[in-house]
Amino acid sequence: MRIVVTGGVGFIGYHATRALLARGDDVLVIDDFSDAPYPAASKRRNERDLVAESSRVRIAKACVTDREAIVPLVAGADAVLHLAGLAGVRPSFADPARYARVNVEGTAVVQEAAREHGVARFVFASSSSIYGNATPLPAREEAAAVVPESPYAASKRSAELVASALCRRTPAMRCAALRFFTVYGPRQRPEMAISLFARAAVHARPITVFGDGTMRRDFTCVDDIVRGILAALDRAPPGFRVYNLGSGAPVELRQLVRMIAAAAGVDPVIELAPVPLGDVDATFADVSRAREELGWTPRVPLRDGLQQVLAWVRSAPD
Repeated sequence: MRIVVTGGVGFIGYHATRALLARGDDVLVIDDFSDAPYPAASKRRNERDLVAESSRVRIAKACVTDREAIVPLVAGADAVLHLAGLAGVRPSFADPARYARVNVEGTAVVQEAAREHGVARFVFASSSSIYGNATPLPAREEAAAVVPESPYAASKRSAELVASALCRRTPAMRCAALRFFTVYGPRQRPEMAISLFARAAVHARPITVFGDGTMRRDFTCVDDIVRGILAALDRAPPGFRVYNLGSGAPVELRQLVRMIAAAAGVDPVIELAPVPLGDVDATFADVSRAREELGWTPRVPLRDGLQQVLAWVRSAPD
């Protein structure tokens, strides 16, 4: 297939693009190479590595809110994988309007471009953040999810609602929203917990933990997330459908620190800090819908995934 991947030089986008190329698809990556929420240098590195690895990838610089640029780029695609957007709970409080513009308007622009060109499959990134603290755990897709804890979470839930409404115009389109649960792996965003903890452990620095260490996160390896993305592209039914992609095995932050320290062979020095605004108490995915409808289950144990991260941290510049 010919697949358009927005955000294809970001963390998840890079891994998804590599997987699509590996199975024989042609990929057009659309990315604006912005420095939000982390420096663009890592995206440039991902671009160089993708181009060096395959002649079947093309990369176009454009912002997903720029309709005049996006519409012609989507022409001829068999599927659109929309991963572009502004990530991060904490920075969303500093610029909520930008998060709404990029995550909601950008999703609408890309989805409408797909509709105009008769693209049959539209898969896009949502987030476990939409569940907030009010959703009973493990979180199921049919939960109301109407009490977001951050502008980021609100923007992702809003994007889902807009996508659902737009799907009514083209009921034959296969439109899947994937709620990613705390994705980690090589090339992860530098401000995420596992990336921060791993770098601190490898370089013998104190590890900062928010709260008392009992917050729980459903950490999910990027390899599993990519398999879920491919399954949604290939198997999602017609109409709008939401899927949780998570490990289904939440871990307390203090346990995570112990696991990383043990894998790195160090005794961790832990510094506690106040819980930032917008952070939820726990994330925990019920993945039964993805298992039943997409044939997907997580495979990578956290211990194995952490070894991948530590190997990447040791090989990459600090």
